[in-house]
Amino acid sequence: MASLSPSVHAQPSPVKPPEVTISPEASPSRSRGSKLAQEARRVKHKFTTRDGWFGDYDYSWLCMPTLPFTKQERRNPPFYALDADLPLVLAISSGLQHALAMLAGLITPPIIFASTLNLDSSTSSYLISASLIGCGIMSLVQMSRIHLFRGYYLGTGLITVVGTSFATLSTANAIFDSMYKDGTCPTTTSADGTTTRGPCPNAYGMVLGTSLICSFLEIFMSFSSPKVLKRVFPPLLMFVQGTVILMIGASLIGDSGAANWGGGSNDCQNRPTSGIFQLCPTIFGPRALPYVSAIILTEIFGSPFLKNISIIVGLLVGCIVAGATGYISSSTIKSAPAITFLWVHTFKLGVYPPAILPMLAVYVSLAMEAIGDITASAEVSRQAVVGDVFDSRIQGGILADGISGLVSALFTVTPLSVFAQNNGVIAITRCANRGAGRWCCFFLILFGVLGKLSGVFLAIPNPVLGGVTTFLFANVAASGVRVLAHVRFLRRERFILSAALAFGFGNLLHPDLFTHLFEGVDNPNKGLKGLFDSMTIVLSTPFLSSGIVAAVLNLIIPAEVEETDRSSEEEEVTDLESQEKVD
Repeated sequence: MASLSPSVHAQPSPVKPPEVTISPEASPSRSRGSKLAQEARRVKHKFTTRDGWFGDYDYSWLCMPTLPFTKQERRNPPFYALDADLPLVLAISSGLQHALAMLAGLITPPIIFASTLNLDSSTSSYLISASLIGCGIMSLVQMSRIHLFRGYYLGTGLITVVGTSFATLSTANAIFDSMYKDGTCPTTTSADGTTTRGPCPNAYGMVLGTSLICSFLEIFMSFSSPKVLKRVFPPLLMFVQGTVILMIGASLIGDSGAANWGGGSNDCQNRPTSGIFQLCPTIFGPRALPYVSAIILTEIFGSPFLKNISIIVGLLVGCIVAGATGYISSSTIKSAPAITFLWVHTFKLGVYPPAILPMLAVYVSLAMEAIGDITASAEVSRQAVVGDVFDSRIQGGILADGISGLVSALFTVTPLSVFAQNNGVIAITRCANRGAGRWCCFFLILFGVLGKLSGVFLAIPNPVLGGVTTFLFANVAASGVRVLAHVRFLRRERFILSAALAFGFGNLLHPDLFTHLFEGVDNPNKGLKGLFDSMTIVLSTPFLSSGIVAAVLNLIIPAEVEETDRSSEEEEVTDLESQEKVD
């Protein structure tokens, strides 16, 4: 220590650093050159080192199943935040998981639309491809968080993916039914009284055109201040949103899920004694059989990776069984192009006036869903769910949601909105990095461009697809119950929910409840008839009727004093405890 004392106590004379003069012109170029060199080193490290490819993520945790009756020591992998340095293998595998988790939900709506409108196989295959490509492109927009002006953004900056909302699916089916009833779409009646719907691609174009003009409602809503949005959609409306989601899932199970799962589709479930629907799916099917010849899908649960793609595993198992028993036809695969893209098929855009009011209601519902889904995405990504940044994410997400509805119509795709399925993937993989989200978009676009893949999806038999969609729609209904579980139900909330469910389930169990509501009006003019048709579609759609009833009653029924209810609840608890002591 003695030898160090001189250097400690000495006072060195100050040395003036040499002056360096940098010209104003040279400084930016040097800065840019330094940034480019730094980026080059980062890319080199990413692609040429083991750490860049694999990092320290526990891939065995991701891929190994949980074996019964064994003790397995597991540690959670590290959490990767939005802009963390993500290993390439993890980015690609996480992106693939996101894409596969979305896949069943993305291909289901176009398949159902094509089946409802009796479109040919080439058009049906194109709808699947266009849906996948459009979802990939618009998901990139949602993840980007582009600054527009002042405090307004486009996108959330999270792994926020989009897809065709099941709310749109339910409403579009009601609109198609109305078009066939009023003669907009052709129908033929056979000698035995069986009614057959003809192909109606123009109906699809009308839904696209109507959704395009209605999307401006959500776009305008996004430029409202966060305070206004919170006032329009207060936390108390969670039970309205939960009711809507519950009814969407329940109605879709009855409309297309369970009927196809049981093996029956179209009019064959009515068991006609003659005509093409005498057997299911038709007498021209490769293995036509009577109704209720079911193929039951098996849900396989294993490693976290398989849990994220359990729906795809179920589809794969069902297709293997269906192929072995002769239910799969390769005609759609052969007719599908090897490579495809948007606008290979086009539809004549139009506006169906009776559909305007229902589609406006759908966009309000989509905005409500977007707020909840973005909040869940921010929470699972370990981002703040209060404050200015979060408010800007909500604003940017709703704006991107509205623009997705507009652009998707130009992409020949029904309205695209925020999907919630991917929040589970983030939670399980502990990867909230946007790099994984961009790989997800890449895979979605790739799946859409590969036209033969759409032909494979189209070849899935109705019973197999019905089993998967029934599970998907039941998950939607369960999500509605989960939202309702967060509501503190007082007498007022129970009354509102009961009234809403009375309309929703009444509609669901008695589909023609409001069909003949305005038949007593004599000779209505064209405008009045269009209004009546719009109201009939709204009232005949379970989630719309129940949602409107819940929202209106929430506005007009005065709130109760919460302290009174708490006092009564405490008195009930005290009485129960006293009774237990007596017993």
